[in-house]
Amino acid sequence: MFKIKIADLVVEINNKFDFVKKVCKDYIVDENTKSDFSVCVTQEELEKDKKTANGNFSDGYVESVCAYRNICKKIPDFDAFLLHAAVVKVDDKAYAFTARSGTGKTTHIKLWKELLGEKALIINGDKPIIRIVDGKPLIYGTPWCGKEGYNINDCAELKSICFIERSDINSIEPFEMQFAVQKIVKQLIIPDNPESVAKLLELLDITLKKVDVWKLKCNMDISAAKMSYKTMKDGINNEN
Repeated sequence: MFKIKIADLVVEINNKFDFVKKVCKDYIVDENTKSDFSVCVTQEELEKDKKTANGNFSDGYVESVCAYRNICKKIPDFDAFLLHAAVVKVDDKAYAFTARSGTGKTTHIKLWKELLGEKALIINGDKPIIRIVDGKPLIYGTPWCGKEGYNINDCAELKSICFIERSDINSIEPFEMQFAVQKIVKQLIIPDNPESVAKLLELLDITLKKVDVWKLKCNMDISAAKMSYKTMKDGINNEN
């Protein structure tokens, strides 16, 4: 057993294997810290995920994946939810890029890093948490961050969510909200009980009303980062 602090929540993880503790090493807090909630992974969950996983993964790796999924099913009760996205922080504002796996969201934030240097910090490469605090959506780094390992134990106010599509020609435009909701729901982890599902949808509604939402069609050239950064920094109404 050990405890971590993510999204300003203290979570007790009752683990069987050392792998998940190693993954969470930068987020561990003293075991005497009061927990907000706890999670564990049952043997049934472990065996089920091992059967459905695409690859020969260790029990420890699978436990880590299951533990985070169980965390994400509970956090809507604490005004938080996971968004499958890569997040970069610039000037204390965060920009989240989401897409189907393999589309290039991590590549795009690397281009932002190449463009902006130390001014840009990659908060998370794959599975950050959004939490509504005082009516504002903050986005947090987590230990679960994709194969590249991009994460820092930090947070920032979320300014924009951007949906990425591959294209030879770069373009960016505001995304109509009705279509954005349909797409973003596919990038969430849905809780098991109806009350938490309703809470998750409420949190998503608050988030989408507070941030700019964009559709980006781009190639893998630095010019794509230049265009998206300038447009997203200025904002849709220049109010964020």
